[in-house]
Amino acid sequence: MDNINEEMQVIKTVDENGDEVELKLYDIVNVEGVDYAILFSSDEEINEDSEGILMKMKQENGEYVFETIDDDDEFEAVAKILSEEDECDCEHDCNCHIK
Repeated sequence: MDNINEEMQVIKTVDENGDEVELKLYDIVNVEGVDYAILFSSDEEINEDSEGILMKMKQENGEYVFETIDDDDEFEAVAKILSEEDECDCEHDCNCHIK
């Protein structure tokens, strides 16, 4: 993960308090036809102990909009799939657990 922090796209969004925040876009995953973004705080160095932010992505007027996942069941289902993917023993990038 040496250069990973420098390579990520920075996303500006508004938090729950209405304040603008900058987040690093780590990855986009598709779970059952819905895109989800894994984001990290832009002022944080990312390592295996870092805690990411999971947001739903929707396309509006040709641009992506990031939304919080309000449904606890949806959040838990996506988080479970992502944690299972982290435990995958494949030797290549795969989508073993993503349908």
